[in-house]
Amino acid sequence: MLPQELTGIEANIVVLYGRDFPTGSHKVGATYAVTMENQLAGSIWPGRDTLVYPSTGNYGIGGVWVAGRMGYDAVVILPENMSRERFALIERYGGRYIKTPGCESSVREIYEKCKELARKPHIRVLNQFEVMANYRFHYYVTGGTIAELVQALKSRGLGDGRCAAFVSGMGSAGTIAAGDRLKEIFPETKIVGLEPVQCPTLYCNGYGDHDIQGIGDKHVTWIHNVLNMDALVCIDDMEAKLGLQLLTDPVGMEYLTSRAGIREAAVREMATIFGISGVANVLGAIKAAKYWRLPGSANVVTILTDSIDRYRSVMADLNRRFGPLDREQAAARFHSIFRGVKLDYIQEGTRFNRERWFNLKYYTWVEQQGKTVEELDAQRSPGWWAEERAKVAAVDARLQRVRG
Repeated sequence: MLPQELTGIEANIVVLYGRDFPTGSHKVGATYAVTMENQLAGSIWPGRDTLVYPSTGNYGIGGVWVAGRMGYDAVVILPENMSRERFALIERYGGRYIKTPGCESSVREIYEKCKELARKPHIRVLNQFEVMANYRFHYYVTGGTIAELVQALKSRGLGDGRCAAFVSGMGSAGTIAAGDRLKEIFPETKIVGLEPVQCPTLYCNGYGDHDIQGIGDKHVTWIHNVLNMDALVCIDDMEAKLGLQLLTDPVGMEYLTSRAGIREAAVREMATIFGISGVANVLGAIKAAKYWRLPGSANVVTILTDSIDRYRSVMADLNRRFGPLDREQAAARFHSIFRGVKLDYIQEGTRFNRERWFNLKYYTWVEQQGKTVEELDAQRSPGWWAEERAKVAAVDARLQRVRG
């Protein structure tokens, strides 16, 4: 639970962080689920197939970590402008990578490279943007964990034991599937998607380059249940990066303890659990809490997918461009970025907006990726999503048999 001295609001901002997962990101869990389901189905096999993980970073890093332990060679396809640390981790875990042109939002180029590779024998593409194992993992594991967490917090006298809103940036749209689970448990839960201001695809059919690495991929993914989303918010990528620098730079940390009144232990902890998308998610959570005027008992939950270890090079680039952070800049960022979150770039999930969000799937999945209109229209039914979730029982049964 983040300190109110940072958020400046009454509602609780509750964060789950990925720092302590084996790869430093919770996406490794989704990668395992996708790989495991494919192996159980017989579509991939160790020693025979090379696995290709299309990604903008964390899913691919998780892929090479998982693949190596399951006996596969792995290749990650990701944009050339991602942080240097991403490429280094892929190599560290024994994988290979292929760089495609562009930045975070350049996903079509990834798809084109995947199509090219898939023509070769024994190359299997595990597309996080399409495969429902990604959705199932986050629905059951991420969503279930959040439900348990808010109850545990209540037992400690923190919050009301429910989830008023779940805020998540959308890359593959795996993480936001947790919102579907939370809304089943707590029907009042608002599911809030988040995009960069610089690439507002759902917000206004917009496009552009940005640097909130891991989200904002300039399309609506196949696994995204947009018809269940209650709102959409946009966050500026530069605010996310400058906010991360405030939380992790020694000058910023000193300001947070001496002037903002945040406990030193909390400041030290925050310096190790935030990445760029995590800052964006927290700013979106504050925006949602302000918009719905949520009370002090309410929990707004979000995810810190990865941590500063992925972005030291990005912080160094900020220093080169703007000079080292000083005390005056730290004060300005604290008040403008965290305490000054505005109520702009908010779009409610009206019937019209949900329909528009959904229709955007057509251009990627029917026109470019070979889905049929009938397959797309089937996703309009809540029953389609329920059937996909129910498949976990058969998957678990097969896995138990294999494990003996």
